Amino acid sequence: RPSGTSAAAAAAAPVRVGGNIRAPRKLHDVRPVYPASMRDAGREGVVPLEAIIGRDGTVTSVRVVSAQVHPDFAAAAMDAVREWRFAPTLLNGEPVEVVMTVSVSFKLSD
Repeated sequence: RPSGTSAAAAAAAPVRVGGNIRAPRKLHDVRPVYPASMRDAGREGVVPLEAIIGRDGTVTSVRVVSAQVHPDFAAAAMDAVREWRFAPTLLNGEPVEVVMTVSVSFKLSD
């Protein structure tokens, strides 16, 4: 019987933010570039994203979680979020990968 296999697998999987797992603190924020096509059309929007934050605080994966988002907004939001940097999230004193949901807003007043 292999010992520690399930513990190793659990440690390798990203932990969802919530409960005892706090959202990581953002150290570096990048605002998205407002897509010209959307600005010219007078369109605003919010892009809900799921991001995986690595043990080193970098965004290792990001995806749109709504099919109702215009592709131009989605691409701009994902490009910005990939540049964000966070303080590593600690679990029992060790850095862990976390999964979190973020929203990027596009408002014409920006």
